[in-house]
Amino acid sequence: MTFNSFKMVALCCLLILGCRAKKNTVATSKKKYVPTEKVIVEKKGESLIKEIKPPSKNITYKETVILYIENYSPIAKEEMLQYGIPASITLAQGILESGAGRGELSAKSNNHFGIKCHKGWTGGRVYHDDDKLQECFRKYKDPKYSFRDHSLFLTQRSRYNDLFKHKKDDYKSWAKGLKKAGYATDPKYPDKLIRIIETYELFIYDEEVLGKKKSKKERKKIFKY
Repeated sequence: MTFNSFKMVALCCLLILGCRAKKNTVATSKKKYVPTEKVIVEKKGESLIKEIKPPSKNITYKETVILYIENYSPIAKEEMLQYGIPASITLAQGILESGAGRGELSAKSNNHFGIKCHKGWTGGRVYHDDDKLQECFRKYKDPKYSFRDHSLFLTQRSRYNDLFKHKKDDYKSWAKGLKKAGYATDPKYPDKLIRIIETYELFIYDEEVLGKKKSKKERKKIFKY
């Protein structure tokens, strides 16, 4: 065998071994897991909030709250499905922070959760007196974006991580955890949320999302007014 022939044989062997190695690598390699996130996709002419019924000036505060719940419970439940935040907590915070949709901040900027601008916020903004004069608050084109931003606000900040260790139907621990994490400065904040949840039975929406059922006899008829 000449030297050139030997070189050709050696080259062929290397190519065959290389192809086999590549095939083995492809066969044994595992597919990379890419986490996906369910997102609300609004189709043309469709919305989770089909019709927002504005509160009349002549109705009582209780009636205003009930109307708020009817308007926004569908999106609160959807946010619970996607982000794991109890619908009862989302609704109670919305009711408390926005005055059931009647507050100046929610009326002018669709901000239902009193979320301030904070560093890095590039969206719309309004200025409103709070703990300090003329503080910067986030502004949204539609209330649904306020609900989504509330979910992102809690899930993307490490100080709220401990909230997600609680069961999704344990609204009392969530209410206390929000205060502990610094969401509000009011020492009575957890008690206020719990009172709203229990008065208007907002825990029903958590049960619906979790697939739990409660007998009609155990529920109050609060939606009749």
